[in-house]
Amino acid sequence: MRSVLVSSVLLAALAPLAAPPAHAAAAVPPGHVYFWAEPGQMGAGGAWDYLPPGYKEAEPRVKRHAYSFDSRASGTVYAIGFQSGGACLYRAIHPDDYSDNWSWATKFDGVSDTTMGCEAG
Repeated sequence: MRSVLVSSVLLAALAPLAAPPAHAAAAVPPGHVYFWAEPGQMGAGGAWDYLPPGYKEAEPRVKRHAYSFDSRASGTVYAIGFQSGGACLYRAIHPDDYSDNWSWATKFDGVSDTTMGCEAG
């Protein structure tokens, strides 16, 4: 009985050391970019997924509210934000780029594999 107790205590003490980094917890598949509505890669409904190529409009839960992301895309993709008057901005997201508290969250409308003629923002 004592050896079972000691083993349990050791396992409990070592478990936090084996935890993956917070940005890797979502296990984003190769080629995909995940966006979450809250910092720390969290939020109701889980991740919203972008898979290149082309432009994909963000779902309402992350549109103008994508506070974290993780990219496993093989190339650079571009967060797109539409402005009043028809102008738009882009923010490059490079392969293996991630943010747990993204400063571009309130500009985010969708993602593309090109800049779509937008200005860097």
